Amino acid sequence: MWANSVSGLRFSGNTVATAVLSSVVRAGGEPVVLFEQSNLTPQERLVGFDGVLVPGGNDIQPSLYGQPTGPETKVAESAGQDEFERTILRAAIELRLPVLAICRGFQMFNVMHGGSLIQDLPARHEIHRNDHHDVDVVSDSRLASVLGGVEQIRVSSYHHQAVERLGFGLRAVATAEDGIVEAIEPVDPAIPVVAVQWHPEDTAATESQQQGLFDWLIETAAVPASEARV
Repeated sequence: MWANSVSGLRFSGNTVATAVLSSVVRAGGEPVVLFEQSNLTPQERLVGFDGVLVPGGNDIQPSLYGQPTGPETKVAESAGQDEFERTILRAAIELRLPVLAICRGFQMFNVMHGGSLIQDLPARHEIHRNDHHDVDVVSDSRLASVLGGVEQIRVSSYHHQAVERLGFGLRAVATAEDGIVEAIEPVDPAIPVVAVQWHPEDTAATESQQQGLFDWLIETAAVPASEARV
């Protein structure tokens, strides 16, 4: 994620939460951060990679889902961030690489499939802005399998936007008690994607189910693309 100001740097920088990187390392992976700018195609950039993780960040440009920008929407500091993430996600899906999409990544996964977002949640959804709350998980979903078969899990939430219209070819596989969609995945089980609205990295160091999302990514990445990935 491009940031115009980073502590310790004179100018702009490329940032990602250390909790995300640590969670990947605990799972046995080696995290490599891609920079937004490149002379390569998205497919070329992913050569040699075994999986993709799209983390949280600022809001997506509402024009991508046909809305004007609302007063509470804070888009990414780089105008190219949305296109970068969208094309990398698309390339990963085409290459059948496993993908874990978190918060902004979850929202981009929905938008790139024709879905839309609520730009600012009403006050009655306050638990999503900076709190912990329970999420109900669909029992026959990939997510449920990744989480060890649980049908409810407590999550760390930090977002002010949410799914409004679900994207084509996707299904909601987890919801909060107030009806907000908390996880989506492809209807096609051959596409190895798990997308969650919450931040599993916040508690992954102490909660095995949250760490399990990163474990799934690394374990699935270790399976050759020519073999079945679930």
